[in-house]
Amino acid sequence: MTLLLAGGSFLSFNTGFALWILISMIVFLWAMIKYAVPPIMDALAAREANIKESLESAEKAIAKAEQISKDNEKALREAEAKAQQIRKEAVEEAELLRTERLQKAKDEATHIVEQARTTIEQEKKQALQELRTEVAKLAVQSASMIIDQELDEDKNSKLVDSFLSDLSKN
Repeated sequence: MTLLLAGGSFLSFNTGFALWILISMIVFLWAMIKYAVPPIMDALAAREANIKESLESAEKAIAKAEQISKDNEKALREAEAKAQQIRKEAVEEAELLRTERLQKAKDEATHIVEQARTTIEQEKKQALQELRTEVAKLAVQSASMIIDQELDEDKNSKLVDSFLSDLSKN
């Protein structure tokens, strides 16, 4: 069976029809190149530029984010170092204050002990002086009773002074 189309076979060549197709194709291609292709190419170029710009913006944003991250890490390390320094200074200050207070307490205790020793020494001297005076009076009274008016007052005083001197030496 053979196919027949418009009075001819399927494989038959019609020059007029081919010419019309060729002219139509040339007009179509010329119209496409003249009117359709430039806007499409402009749209593609604009789209390419937009994509390129978006990629550059994204790369810049990533670089900026990385820089901010590095800056934040650096600031964090600096803050930690500063905090360590402050803690160290606070500990040193506390230790210095503790040492100063301890030294002040020791000095104050030493001063109190010295005052107590001085006071005790003074009271001891005063008591010894009172004791000497009392012994001297008792010695004079005893001697007066023993001698019973044999010696005069000057001789008694010399005797007492001699006795006191001997007491002091002993």
